[in-house]
Amino acid sequence: MPDLFHSLLKQDIGHLRIIAELWGIELTSAAAEGALEELCASLLDPNLLAEIRASLPPEADSALAFLIHTGGRIPWATFTRKYGDIREAGAGKRDREKPYLHPVSAAEVLYYRGLLARAFFDTQKGPQEFAYIPDDLLALMQTATEEPSAKTAAPSSEPLGRPASPGERGRELPASDSILDDAVTLLAALRLGMEPPATNVPHLILRAFLQAANILDDKGTPQPEAVRQFLEAPRPQALQRLQEAWQASETFNELKLVPSLVCEGEWNNQPLETREFLLNLFGEIPPGKWWSLGAFLRGIKQNYPDFQRPAGDYDSWFIKRAADGVYLRGFAHWDEVDGALVKFFITGILHWLGEVDLSIAEGAAEPTAFRLRSHVESQRSDIRLSTFDETGKIKVLSNGRINMERTTPRVVRYQISRFCEWEEPQADVYRYRITVRSLAKAKEQGLQAAHLLVLLSKHSDAGVPPSLVKALKRWDVHGTEARVETQVVLRVSSPQVLEEMRKSKAAKFLGEMLSPTAVIVKSGAIQKVMEAMTELGLLAEDNTMTQKEE
Repeated sequence: MPDLFHSLLKQDIGHLRIIAELWGIELTSAAAEGALEELCASLLDPNLLAEIRASLPPEADSALAFLIHTGGRIPWATFTRKYGDIREAGAGKRDREKPYLHPVSAAEVLYYRGLLARAFFDTQKGPQEFAYIPDDLLALMQTATEEPSAKTAAPSSEPLGRPASPGERGRELPASDSILDDAVTLLAALRLGMEPPATNVPHLILRAFLQAANILDDKGTPQPEAVRQFLEAPRPQALQRLQEAWQASETFNELKLVPSLVCEGEWNNQPLETREFLLNLFGEIPPGKWWSLGAFLRGIKQNYPDFQRPAGDYDSWFIKRAADGVYLRGFAHWDEVDGALVKFFITGILHWLGEVDLSIAEGAAEPTAFRLRSHVESQRSDIRLSTFDETGKIKVLSNGRINMERTTPRVVRYQISRFCEWEEPQADVYRYRITVRSLAKAKEQGLQAAHLLVLLSKHSDAGVPPSLVKALKRWDVHGTEARVETQVVLRVSSPQVLEEMRKSKAAKFLGEMLSPTAVIVKSGAIQKVMEAMTELGLLAEDNTMTQKEE
C-alpha cells in the first residue's frame, strides 16, 4: 500500500491544511509540496499519533481498529457500509461548508485527519477500490509500545453472537450419522438405474458429498471398489470419510446447493475459502453449549458481511429466489443469500455430517439454536452419533418380503436391495419384496438368485422359509414358471355368436379361446371389436370402463 506521502500527494493545499488544523499543527510552507513534507514529518511522530488516536470519537477509533485488524486495507464498499461514506465535495464547496467540522460518519473523521485513504489496487478480479491506512502510519500503529486503552483495543477473538436464551431452546434435533443410511439407499438405486426414494439428505446434496469422497465419479456413477470400501467401513470411519472429503473439497459448492436459491450464469465463487472462514468462526464457539442462531447470523452480517465476496461485489452474481424467480442483487438481499448460506451451512451441512445439534423454539418453524459437538463428546456413550454396531439380522417372510433395520450391515442392505422391489420404509425399517421382475433385473446385472439365497441364509434372524428357498432355486433353474396377467375377455351368449365373430374382420383382434363362449381380446382392440360386432348386428356392453372407475 502507498505510504503517507504518496497517499496525500494529489491533495490540494486546502486539504493538507485541514489535516494540519485537526492535528494541531501549524504549517509554514505556502506550497503544497513543502506543506506535505512538513505534514508527513509531524503525522509520523509516534507520540503525536498516540494523542490523535486517543482523541478520536469511539466510532472512528473502532473503524480504525477494524482496519488495523484486517491488515490495513479493506474493500471500500465494505468499509463504508459499516462505517459510513464520505460526502463528495470539490475544493470550493469543502472550504465554504467545512464538512470536516461536522463529520457525518466515522469514515469522514478518519479521512480529514489523514488516517484513511482510498485508492484502486489490482486484484485477481481486476482493479478494485479499497479503504486503507498508509503503510508507514499502519506500521506505527501496529508496533506501538504503549498499552492500548479499552477504547482503542483491537477487536477480540470472542465468538460471534451469544448463548441461546431459554426462549430459543425447544424441541431438540440431535445430530446423527443417518447420512450413511441415506447413502446406501442412493448408491443401490443408482446401481439399479432407478429413481431413488426420498431420503433425509436431499439427493442433490447427498450426491455432492459422495462425489467429494470419490465414491461417485464426476458424472454421478458409483465406483465399485470405492463403494465397497465405504460400505464395509465401520460407521465412525465412514462418516469421517465424508466429513474430511467435504472439508477439503474445492468442488463442493454450498452456495449453489442452498434450496431457496437458484444460481445462474458463469460467475465463480470460492467455496473452499468460504468454508474455511466459516469453520474458523465456529471454532471460537464453545462446544456443547447451545448458541443463538439468529445472533450468530447478525454477528457475521455486522462484522464480516463480505465473508464470501472478497471484492464486496453484490451485483455480478446472478442468484434468484427459487420460490418466485426474483433476482437477489445488492447488499439489501444479504439475509436471503449470504445469510441463507450460513443458515444452510449450520442447519443442513454440519447437522447432516453429525457435527451440530439443532433446537427449534416453541412456535418456530425452523431451528433457532445450535450446539457444536466436539470429538471428545461424540465418543461419550450417552450422546455418541452411532448407538449401535451393524450386527442386526434381517427378517425374511415366506411371501417374499424382507425387512431390514438400520442395525443391518450397510453392505448387506446394499447387496440384497439390488435383488428386490422397494417398498415404503417404516420407522427405520427398510422393506423389500422379491419378485420375478426384480430377479430378472438383477440377473441382467450379473447377479444370481443363488447369491441372494446365501445372503439371506447368512443374515436372517430365523433362517429363510423353506418355500422361499425352493422358489428361488427353481427360478434360478427354470426362470418364470407362472405368470399373472390382466386381459380383456369377450363373453358372448352362444358358441354360434363367437363362431360368427371368427369369420368376420374382427377375427384379427381376437386372441386365445378360453371357452366356447369366451375369447381374449388383443391389447388396445376393444373399440375395433365392438365396431365389428355392430356391423354384424350385435350390440355389446363395455364393462372395462366401469371396472376402472371401481
